[in-house]
Amino acid sequence: MATLPANIPTVVVHGTYMGPDGRPLAGTVTFNAPSLLTFPDSDLFVAGPVVATLDENGHFSVRLPATDAPNMQPSGWSYVVKENLSGVIGGRTFSVLLPKATPDVDLADVAPADPTTPNYVPVAGSQIFTGTASPTSALGRDGDFFTQYDTRTLLGVTSTTVTMWTRAGGAWAKLGDAIRGAAWYVSNASTPSTDTKVGDFLLRSDTGEVWQRGASGWGNPVANLKGPKGDTGTTGAQGPKGDTGAASTVPGPKGDKGDQGNTGPAGPTGPQGPQGPQGAPGKDGTGAGTVTAVNGVQPDATGLVTLRPSDVAAIPVADKGVANGVATLDASGLVPSSQLSIPSGVVTTVNGKSGPAVTLAPADVSALAASTRGAVNGVAPLDSASDVPVVNLPDAAVPSVFIPADLGLKAWAFDPVTTPSTPTFTGNGSLRMTAVVVRQTMTVSKIAFHFGGYAGTMAAGSWAGIYTTAGAKKAATADMAGEAVVPGVHNAGGATVGAALTSSVSLTPGIYYVWFVFRYASSDGPMVLALDNAFGAPPNVFGLTPVKRFGVFTGTAATTAPATIATTSIDNGANRFWVGLG
Repeated sequence: MATLPANIPTVVVHGTYMGPDGRPLAGTVTFNAPSLLTFPDSDLFVAGPVVATLDENGHFSVRLPATDAPNMQPSGWSYVVKENLSGVIGGRTFSVLLPKATPDVDLADVAPADPTTPNYVPVAGSQIFTGTASPTSALGRDGDFFTQYDTRTLLGVTSTTVTMWTRAGGAWAKLGDAIRGAAWYVSNASTPSTDTKVGDFLLRSDTGEVWQRGASGWGNPVANLKGPKGDTGTTGAQGPKGDTGAASTVPGPKGDKGDQGNTGPAGPTGPQGPQGPQGAPGKDGTGAGTVTAVNGVQPDATGLVTLRPSDVAAIPVADKGVANGVATLDASGLVPSSQLSIPSGVVTTVNGKSGPAVTLAPADVSALAASTRGAVNGVAPLDSASDVPVVNLPDAAVPSVFIPADLGLKAWAFDPVTTPSTPTFTGNGSLRMTAVVVRQTMTVSKIAFHFGGYAGTMAAGSWAGIYTTAGAKKAATADMAGEAVVPGVHNAGGATVGAALTSSVSLTPGIYYVWFVFRYASSDGPMVLALDNAFGAPPNVFGLTPVKRFGVFTGTAATTAPATIATTSIDNGANRFWVGLG
């Protein structure tokens, strides 16, 4: 499609017309410039009206030369806009300016709403907004400015940082760095970097050190307000003697210990105690001493001491192996089993087998022997992927139709060959939906479209995403501006193209909605494969469940894939576009 030379500034004008009941209107919007425009710098004449036809959503978009293009002849003119809407009596005619400073204009923002007002309406100029937080994406239009004030207080010092923003291409961007003068802080401790800026100063009142904040923090001291220690001064003259002080009331130090005194006289002798009983004469011993008792047992008349087991806290030998006695240990130092009782809860048999060491076979525990694995009437072994090998599976019926895997895809909305289909325009900025069934867990890395043709260049704000039927985003592409997504489709006569997701996603069996929106600078955009439909916008629910297979979003499409899309906003659409997953 031919376009104007790049040195001629242009303005994209678009708009949407609907009836009071929300149905899209049909008709045209005509833009008339002077009978002949001359562009000497481009060696070009431009003449004739531009007629924009409303699409199935009542929407139009058209690119026109700016009314203040440099060196254009004539100058100082405006477009005459004529609305010709089907079923609407008395179409309006009014004038608008389209200066190059506003490259994107919605006709509803500049057209006169009151028929009694003058028919000359210039485009609104730039606005300046202010606030304490970053501007939101819904605020303002391209060409507007935003001044952000951020006021902080640290150590009693209040500072305000000013950040300038400008809006272009539907998004806000900062104008240079934030502006704020350097601040001085006084503290007897280190100051955190939070709420301070590069260039700020800190005076340590305890050390006299001066610090300056750099890009990575406070770093090291840059100076010290304390001077070097001065020389010792000369000794001053002795002052006059003071008066004698009053007597001290504090006791003096304790004196040395005195000499020991003389020994006193001896006391009287005490009375003699009574005499104890006389013991029996002992026998002469054979050792160094004489034994008079052992463990409390006295010798007999012959001088011998005889001890019993109880005298040495021992058990009589006669008690070994008898009732109420002690157990006899075997050669291994263990109590014989004949002298052991079996308490309640002790295992004596396992699956009917007894013995100190029981050996069980697979049949004893109703198990299959390892030898039955892979044998007839046995069990099938699993391969390294925990799947049953093909050799252990019966032959399955071979399908006679194409499935997505045959063409390098993992799932698709429908087989294009089974139903008449043709490439159709998606509409500039229209958010479309197509449902895809996933019948087994799969990892998806791209969304596929079949483009039958493509004019112009995809503009910023074009994207596609995979969502659940409840409206939650699973994955999405990056911005598809430019020609990286659909290279070569202009002249190839049609091609299937995969738009890569920002990251692969694992999808479990179920139904998923693929949402997509294409924006483009020219009046025509990509033509995407869709089902032929001669019945307008039929219902998009075809079964006994509320799951929708195709649809169009009734609101304004976002410029990036949102986290959620309300399924209640899905409306019937005349076009049923084909998509695939790869």
